[in-house]
Amino acid sequence: MNNKIAFPHLGNYYIPIKYFIKKITKCEIITPNINNQNTIKIGSAYSPNDICMPFKYNLGNYIDALNKGANILIQAGGGCRYGYYAELQEQILENLGYNFCFINLIKNNHVSIIKLYQTAKELNPKLNIIKFIYYLIQGILIIIYMDKLDNYRRLNTALAENPEIFNILNNKMLKSYSRDKLSLYKIIKTYYKYKKKYREIPLKEDKNTLKILLVGELYTLMDSAANNYLENILLENNAIIYRYTNLTYLLLKKKFMQQKVLKQAKPYLKYTLGADGTESVAHTVYHCKKGIDGIIHIKSYGCVPELNAIPILNEVSKDYNVPILYLSYDGENNINNIDTKLEAFFDMLKCKKNNK
Repeated sequence: MNNKIAFPHLGNYYIPIKYFIKKITKCEIITPNINNQNTIKIGSAYSPNDICMPFKYNLGNYIDALNKGANILIQAGGGCRYGYYAELQEQILENLGYNFCFINLIKNNHVSIIKLYQTAKELNPKLNIIKFIYYLIQGILIIIYMDKLDNYRRLNTALAENPEIFNILNNKMLKSYSRDKLSLYKIIKTYYKYKKKYREIPLKEDKNTLKILLVGELYTLMDSAANNYLENILLENNAIIYRYTNLTYLLLKKKFMQQKVLKQAKPYLKYTLGADGTESVAHTVYHCKKGIDGIIHIKSYGCVPELNAIPILNEVSKDYNVPILYLSYDGENNINNIDTKLEAFFDMLKCKKNNK
């Protein structure tokens, strides 16, 4: 029986993850459908009611992949209580009658590179450590470059004379990184090619453009379907978006920046809140000092670290007189209701900015 591997979606990051896993295992990769309402509907049907939304999305991804023929499932989510959910996911899927191998790459609540190599070696005996590191570097570079271009797009779409060009170039960039055959040279060349194209887009100066900080739970921030495409709505309303949580930060920077982040959060925090709660407070304090127009805090329903952050964020918002909007997603949100909240928030920010 041929091995067919699947893993959950996380925004557009499935592109470098799929490439990396395919190269190190030489197995067929089954990609679930992009997250949508059907994904969360299926996941919710078989999940405990009060469990977090990322669990439900991931379970929906697994069921979709198993129905497409996948027989190996990979779990690599950690950083909070989600890191302890693998056994529950496996049990639910077994109870549904699926036959599969479940590989949990989490050790001490974080992804284990050693465990990943050992697993890949079992699936692909020809793999050696040199090839593993080479493909790992490739995958990480794609993630870094995607994040860099995404960040530039968030900061400049509102200022572009023709904002749609950013979307067109972004789709082309993602298509370039979706190819089966990539070398380090091609990966680097693609990044500089699109970096140049991005910077060639004419920008205008608009002092009335709203500057909005996005903070909150990592999955809800990074997967567009999980937040009902919030960033697209903000960009359509000509907002400059500041968002720091991405895979580059989580994989490469977070471990080394905890003391700096905690320092930024003073005097509101003395200890870390877990997951990304500390970052939510730190980035809010930092941008309030810099003169941000508004803050939007988004999270999955029941996310404990972000629930702990909310009372502190209220104090920061009050002290600096910066409005903050809280959006909690459970996968069954009324989109019209969220749009109404956002519209009212925009009106308030514009009124406040005009009065200044």
